[in-house]
Amino acid sequence: QVQLVESGGGSVQAGGSLRLSCAASPYTYKTKCMGWYRQAPGKEREGIATIYTVGGNTWYADPVKRRFTISKDNSGNEMYLQMNSLKPEGAGLYYCAAIIGCGFMSWVDNWRTHAHTWGRGTQVTVST
Repeated sequence: QVQLVESGGGSVQAGGSLRLSCAASPYTYKTKCMGWYRQAPGKEREGIATIYTVGGNTWYADPVKRRFTISKDNSGNEMYLQMNSLKPEGAGLYYCAAIIGCGFMSWVDNWRTHAHTWGRGTQVTVST
């Protein structure tokens, strides 16, 4: 059974940084595209960034461009999200997921269509 496990969440002041990790198991699990979603209390889940596990092409939702960086290790089984200049609206539960259609920006608002095989999430709190 495939599992995705997120880690690295925590509390940070606005303007600070956090680095999230997502580990896939079993080690032999391969998927072409992975990404990060965020869900704030009372809000719909929204896409943050996606990455092709082969080649490393990346895509970002507009609100996080130039502040967040998605990356992966060479095996493609571990993924990261470096979050800089965090804003209070960046708080929420961050999930990693296997994605269908990395290159179509519709994954930002259509998690039901694009994302499958979710992790349980890691909490990020941003204080002012």
